[in-house]
Amino acid sequence: MSEPVLKVADEGRVRILTLNRPAQLNSMSDALYDAVGHALNLAAADPGVAVVILTGEGRAFCAGQDLAEMENRPTYPPGEVHGFGPFMDALDSFEKPLIAAVNGLGVGIGLTLLPYCDFVFMDEGARLRAPFVTLGVTAEAGSTSLLPALVGWSNTADIVYTGRWIDAPTAVAMGLAREVTQAGTVLDRARAQAALIAPNPIVSLVATKRLLIHARLDAARAARAREDAVFRGLEGGPANLEALAAFREKRPADFSKL
Repeated sequence: MSEPVLKVADEGRVRILTLNRPAQLNSMSDALYDAVGHALNLAAADPGVAVVILTGEGRAFCAGQDLAEMENRPTYPPGEVHGFGPFMDALDSFEKPLIAAVNGLGVGIGLTLLPYCDFVFMDEGARLRAPFVTLGVTAEAGSTSLLPALVGWSNTADIVYTGRWIDAPTAVAMGLAREVTQAGTVLDRARAQAALIAPNPIVSLVATKRLLIHARLDAARAARAREDAVFRGLEGGPANLEALAAFREKRPADFSKL
């Protein structure tokens, strides 16, 4: 029997969601997007869950979109919607405290989901990257609104224009993460933070989180709509195809003629 793509465990009033595609560095397939979105919705509705921790199995937190699936997208019956969109709808409106325990590399959505988290803790060896431009596409997940608000314009430009790796201390200095933890202890640090929150009345936590996200929700969703439209225009274009071919062929991409 195959392992589930998402592991769910309750520790008292804390629910831990663990991305569980370690062989694929926890890259996001439609199945994993669906599983996480569904799990967030269930946690939001569960009167016994006060806090959610999101982490990854193995050496990665989340390696972004599954590029193999990006080239060969699944087809679904008319009217069925899966993957990134429903996941984002669950994430951006999640009304309970959400903690990210970044145990390893976070790429693409593995970075851009972090502004939706109330606390981000990073293992000292973890690194983040937003490679959208290098893939011939553009930013996603409302990051063109949330990242400047969180880390400032110049830091956002550094993250999204260069696609370079951001190590844990730099992420903290930018404001993208709260704290660097010693190797192998990031989940324990997230648990300790959750333990400070979980005893409080859930109704008050939900009311407070709802007030906190109210101002950002409209802005983030408007940014997502703009990003999605531009992304669709670039996806499958010459730059994107060259980037995917280079990934498949394990060579540097050549955009010099584009």
